[in-house]
Amino acid sequence: MIKKEMIAMLLAGGQGSRLGVLTQKVAKPAVSFGGKYRIIDFPLSNCINSGVDTVGVLTQYQPLRLNAHIGIGIPWDLDRNIGGVTLLAPYESAKGSDWYSGTANAIFQNMEYIDSYNPDYVLILSGDHIYKMDYEVMLDYHKANKADVTIAVMPVPLEEAGRFGIMITDENSRVVDFEEKPKEPRSNLASMGIYIFSWKVLREALYSLRDVPECDFGKHVIPYCKEKGQRLFAYEFNGYWKDVGTLSSYWEANMELIDIIPEFNLYEEYWRIFTKSDITPPQYISEHAHVERSIIGEGSEIYGAVYNSVIGTGVTIEEGAEVRDSIIMRETTIRSGARINKAILAEHVVIGENSELGVGEFKESSFDPRVYQSDLVTVGENSVIPPNVRIGKNTAIWGRISEEDFQNGVLESGGSIVKAGGLK
Repeated sequence: MIKKEMIAMLLAGGQGSRLGVLTQKVAKPAVSFGGKYRIIDFPLSNCINSGVDTVGVLTQYQPLRLNAHIGIGIPWDLDRNIGGVTLLAPYESAKGSDWYSGTANAIFQNMEYIDSYNPDYVLILSGDHIYKMDYEVMLDYHKANKADVTIAVMPVPLEEAGRFGIMITDENSRVVDFEEKPKEPRSNLASMGIYIFSWKVLREALYSLRDVPECDFGKHVIPYCKEKGQRLFAYEFNGYWKDVGTLSSYWEANMELIDIIPEFNLYEEYWRIFTKSDITPPQYISEHAHVERSIIGEGSEIYGAVYNSVIGTGVTIEEGAEVRDSIIMRETTIRSGARINKAILAEHVVIGENSELGVGEFKESSFDPRVYQSDLVTVGENSVIPPNVRIGKNTAIWGRISEEDFQNGVLESGGSIVKAGGLK
């Protein structure tokens, strides 16, 4: 039997519904980030940088682009004969087929994969966070405390603690209590959704909880282990960590990359972020272009003006167009005279001549106020915006839109135009 000290299980099957039209056709971990990356690149890069060379990636929702991006793991040096990266989708067994119904249930359905490596420890990761962490240091901490479970935690402002699973610890960082999104938190140590389990402990817990509906680590496995008297410890992490699960947090995390002194640095040699790179020509910035404090991806052609923005690979911004405080994903075209202000444009979008995005005053969304809560204009992939239209703030657009979809050429703030299937 193959023996690995620790393997990673990377949960990457979520829809990411709070990203709205950005995830209509793509899983959240496959969403573009930082011009050239996808969100899943960060936990995968953390794994190989930490010496974890065996990673099971659990996929479910819209897996095509994620599967194509990961492939056999070459960019992350995870194309191994023994170990490497393995894509783990739900499957049909003799007992029938089951979708993954919770984070812990997804791991339970892949226990045979874990057993094939006979690990001492299993690292549980989420595929939708932006951060750099050395998991080997966390494993050393787990061993030093003779822990059964080690939970990565991060201090958060006490007034925000009610949004997280909160750990209450003693003076030795042993977890004495756990609260899931408490109304009156007794601690500010928030779970990051990153766990190291001793495999025997996790295996027993998963088997015991196998019939629990939508079995989840935070709601079921961690409380179960605590009630069983297992040794639970909190591993405090004080580096940069961002859950990009909302449109605002996703936009903010991208904008933080272009700070004069970025809080999250993509350019560190000792902890590189790896990704699948397309064969593209160099970027081109014309003599009449104007670019200030922006990331410009390879293969992009800039003829207009770009301010405080993250521009992906293969983007074209024509002469006379202006982009401010925005995220423009790969292969998108901004036609001449267009004005883009505080927007997120997904991949393969076309913005027509002289159109304006992000005008007027904020209004509450009439489409989905749970998702759309800021000034951002959000445009889903493959959308085509006609020329000479004006689009307000806090709006959602997806599909091949025509002039007839606008009232007098205007989409008011808080409004939406979403075509069934994304296309007309």
